[in-house]
Amino acid sequence: QVQLVESGGGLVQAGGSLRLSCGDSKRTISGYHVGWFRQAPGKEREFVAAISWIGGSTAYADSVKGRFTIARDNAGNTVYLQMNSLKPEDTAVYACAAVARYYTSAAPDKDTLYHYWGQGTQVTVSS
Repeated sequence: QVQLVESGGGLVQAGGSLRLSCGDSKRTISGYHVGWFRQAPGKEREFVAAISWIGGSTAYADSVKGRFTIARDNAGNTVYLQMNSLKPEDTAVYACAAVARYYTSAAPDKDTLYHYWGQGTQVTVSS
């Protein structure tokens, strides 16, 4: 059972940066596609970014392209979401999710296709 834990959230001013991390302290997630999603108060959860299990393929929501970068470390055990030029509208709870590579050929952008989820980390961007 994969147990994802996110870290790195916090409060930052508009224009600032944060780096979120996602991993499982007890097992490797190198064989999993990983996605980041966010949910703001009163809004539906939305796709942010995703990376394939081998790290060669990434996808981004239009709202974060050019500002956010998803990557995984060399061992594939940790997935990062580097967030630059943050805006107040980026304020949300950010959660990572994983699905084993056997189930899909690419990292999905639909939350229903992911099997494991972290608890989420709050990101607040002040204006």
